[in-house]
Amino acid sequence: MNNTKIPMVEIFETVEGEGTRAGFPTVFVRLFGCNLRCSWCDTKYSYPPEEAESVMTIDEIVEQVRTYRSTHVCLTGGEPLLYGEKSAALIEALLDIERLTDLHIETNGAIDLTMFMDRIHSPKVRYIMDYKLPDSGESDAMIVSNFAKLRKQDELKFVIGSDRDFEEAVRILEEYPTEALPMFSPVWETMPPAKLVQRMLDHGLSHVKLNMQLHKIIWDPAMRGV
Repeated sequence: MNNTKIPMVEIFETVEGEGTRAGFPTVFVRLFGCNLRCSWCDTKYSYPPEEAESVMTIDEIVEQVRTYRSTHVCLTGGEPLLYGEKSAALIEALLDIERLTDLHIETNGAIDLTMFMDRIHSPKVRYIMDYKLPDSGESDAMIVSNFAKLRKQDELKFVIGSDRDFEEAVRILEEYPTEALPMFSPVWETMPPAKLVQRMLDHGLSHVKLNMQLHKIIWDPAMRGV
């Protein structure tokens, strides 16, 4: 039994909204708390001054995930790796769910991945690292040493809000080689998807994937639990 407690926001089942597994039915496990305050954050309810919806033990989290049928699980937040050893223990406990084929972890680029990479070796685990660009206001918090640790099954996400963001993302990819798949996500209000596509084509970024947020197309962008 694992009675380690973690502050939680919600656990729900929907389809994955972005990345290489977009469209697959997925159980989302959203932990409370984040060490960043990005300007365009769409989950402000997942960190203070809001409060955690509940505190659950790792066993309780796993038990609730088992009630769903999806074979994909997304560990998200806030920042799901914020709790260090507790976060690692949760990942290991989720891997004990027999039906699981994919456990992807959405991390914000300001958490050192070394301990998690050294401790957890399951091929089912993937990291989606969201590298923060200038418009986020949090680019100084990024840990660039993570780039060399990411593997082919991992994904590297850049949220593009402006031409400045785009140019910085291109520079970062050139300066810090990585095996992870780079993805560019447009901030619709300031970087229309069509403009981002054209900029990708103009720069010959054939190795970069456009990353659209499917859940914001299907549902109201402000809706929770989807």
